[in-house]
Parts: sequence; C-alpha cells; structure tokens
Amino acid sequence: MTLPIELSDPQAEKLRSEAQRLGVEPSALARAAVADLLNRESPDFDEAAQYILRKNQELYKRLA
Repeated sequence: MTLPIELSDPQAEKLRSEAQRLGVEPSALARAAVADLLNRESPDFDEAAQYILRKNQELYKRLA
C-alpha cells in the first residue's frame, strides 16, 4: 500500500536528519516507524500481563 503523508517542515527535517544518522532512506525509516507502531501490543494487553505478574509474584518466586 502506498500512503502519501504530509509532514510539517520541522517534522520532515527531523525525519531526514534521523534517516541520515541511521544511514537509511527517509521512506525506509518512516516505514519502520509505522511497522513498529502497528506491531506494539495494546495497552490492555500490557495491563493484563502486569496484573497477572503481580498477582502470581509469590508463586513465581516459589517455582524458581
């Protein structure tokens, strides 16, 4: 999918600067940033995982 986006001048400059620092094309950096965002777990998952870890903390200690 091709998705044109509009960046402000400061955003475009920051993207170019970061891409140059990393040695990649700005479009590759933008694709990687979007992929990272889309692959993150939802906050609900994180909250549930933290709850389970806290709830079972003593059990985990005994099993170790």
